[in-house]
Amino acid sequence: MTEHQLSIEEAAPEIERLRAEIERHNELYYQKSAPEISDYDFDQLLKQLQALEEQFPELQTPDSPTRRVGGKPSEGFEQWQHRVPMMSLDNTYSFDELREWETKARKLTEQPFDFVAEMKIDGLSMSLHYENALLARAVTRGDGTSGDIVTDNVRTIRSVPLRIMDNGQLTIDNSGESTPSAESQPSLFETSSADTPSKLSIVNCQLSILEIRGEVFLPVSEFRRLNAEQEENGDKTFANPRNAASGTMKQLDSKIVASRRLGMFCYDIFADGRKVFPTHWEALEWMKTHGFPVNPLSRRCETIDEVIAFCEEMDGKRQTLDYDTDGVVVKINQTAVQNELGSTSKSPRWATAFKFPPMQATTTLRDITWQVGRLGTITPVAELEPVFVAGTTVSRASLHNEDQIRRLDVRLGDQVVIEKSGEIIPQVVKVLIEKRAEEVPPVNVPTHCPGCPDLCVELVRVEGEVAWRCPQTVCPTKTKLGLIHYASKKAMNIEGFGEVLVEKIVAAGLVNTVADIYDLKAEQIAALERLGEQSAANLIEEIERSKTAGLARLIFALGIPSVGSRKGKLLANGFRDLDALAQADVEQLSKVRDIGKILAESIRTWFADPENLKLIERLKNAGVLTKLEDAGTGSQLLNGKQFVLTGTLPTLTRDQAAAKIEAAGGRVTSSVSKKTDYVVAGESAGSKLTKAEQLGLKILDEAGLLALLEAPPETEG
Repeated sequence: MTEHQLSIEEAAPEIERLRAEIERHNELYYQKSAPEISDYDFDQLLKQLQALEEQFPELQTPDSPTRRVGGKPSEGFEQWQHRVPMMSLDNTYSFDELREWETKARKLTEQPFDFVAEMKIDGLSMSLHYENALLARAVTRGDGTSGDIVTDNVRTIRSVPLRIMDNGQLTIDNSGESTPSAESQPSLFETSSADTPSKLSIVNCQLSILEIRGEVFLPVSEFRRLNAEQEENGDKTFANPRNAASGTMKQLDSKIVASRRLGMFCYDIFADGRKVFPTHWEALEWMKTHGFPVNPLSRRCETIDEVIAFCEEMDGKRQTLDYDTDGVVVKINQTAVQNELGSTSKSPRWATAFKFPPMQATTTLRDITWQVGRLGTITPVAELEPVFVAGTTVSRASLHNEDQIRRLDVRLGDQVVIEKSGEIIPQVVKVLIEKRAEEVPPVNVPTHCPGCPDLCVELVRVEGEVAWRCPQTVCPTKTKLGLIHYASKKAMNIEGFGEVLVEKIVAAGLVNTVADIYDLKAEQIAALERLGEQSAANLIEEIERSKTAGLARLIFALGIPSVGSRKGKLLANGFRDLDALAQADVEQLSKVRDIGKILAESIRTWFADPENLKLIERLKNAGVLTKLEDAGTGSQLLNGKQFVLTGTLPTLTRDQAAAKIEAAGGRVTSSVSKKTDYVVAGESAGSKLTKAEQLGLKILDEAGLLALLEAPPETEG
């Protein structure tokens, strides 16, 4: 970009240059594993493109790389019926069963066939629909017959092409000639030779949907990063990468999806509901050539023995992969044989899944440690004789809760089976009771909090819950963890107030609650071991600064169960005052977006505790900011009103218009519905404007929106 303000004539080629450069780096990273620039430099290119597209919204296109960063939250997902059902696979658990599957297949056909073996990705199935080579929609498997349209979410997956790459080989015929019927047309694809499937042309592409199927997954490295972030924010962690991927794809806010860096491997292709290559292997090669992420650990096998050898090889390799896999998918390669064999009501006869044995090991249970969490939850952890499993030495494993201990009938000294398959720590899944040498008494659940040894605090178990909790507000362990959380980066962000300092000030009796932080004196801190006057002065300055951290951070910092940083922001925007939040009933809390009834009841219970109300009063008296400052004079003019923006406005970008609406208390959504209060329409508004007119909704231009923002509250009906 040049330093002077670009005209639209200058911006257009610069935007095209940036898009081409970004897509080239995407291909180098995802397809060729040969990146030329750092992640930082890549992000800078993306920011340059974003800035230009915001300045010239008329130059935005649906296949721009900026579509991968996520947009405004959607209202919900529409349904789409699959033209070809997305069926599940039958499973085989031994090589004998795999051979039996082959034998049955050969009895059903006289045609010769070989196999393709691919890694079975533990994720969620996805169907990508391309029209005129552009990604038009993405649909989840759902029940196999229909699924959710999650296009905005899938666009954030950087390995998924937004436009089919041509590589000088793919051409699109836009002549407009009619396409022959499915009965008379053998294929929508033309190729000079079966040996050169990449030299291929899509005929009359605008009349057909090219469908690519694959599996969306969360890389193991991202899963660990995400769970660490969830834990830091006080949010619930995910059990495994598959659950995390599935939960991510259900998000209505595609910006959240973009932040979680999902991946995808593609494994099949259809055009107008039909397979288009003579063999499955050619389909994989074509997808790979044209920019689709295809798992490199796929192999064409002449015999079932070669398939079995591949399965054995992959079983040994799976621990080193950055994605979860639970087996190998084995497919008959020839499309004609696939068509002849057909399917049962649930599964194709021409494919099966060989499932790997779980990553397990047997060891001895030495002891059970009862840990106290930040919110007082008591969790049993198995202390094990160290054993090597899934690439690491394991000495501890989760027992979850008392109910799990009783179900397994686990006892000290038992031989136990532990399993590791993506979880943060391994799980105890079985007790080898037959190896128990003598009768050992059942495990006793502690009746008093192990974190309050001097207070003799009895544990409590809320009806309907499985966990025992410490009810003591000043439980030493809870206090330490609560202080660390309160001062953490995403909470009140008190630099220097970490675990080491917390241990010292709690041991010295200086702090029992987070409110005590604001009573600390520099001389008290300086008197602690290895802390001098300058360090103490810096910490006091950090503590003072934290008073203005803001309402959203404070709500998160308080440690209300299940209220993470994001829900802290939602509650802050919804009530704007900590006192108003504290007095809200379940019904009022439930009206806040993404705050369901169960969470609302939990929040209500927390604020009903007199000790928590005393804490809030002390924080207020200490000068901690407990109100959300108004964003402008008319900050609540549009409270509860729902807007949709469409088309190009004369002076405002969509983001600028959305910011003004949200600052005034309104909400911007991406789709028009009966719940929409206003549609703000600019030039080239399109189908959203048409739908708004059909529903009889209020339609504004930019001037009308600005007038609405300036109107006094009593004039707005």
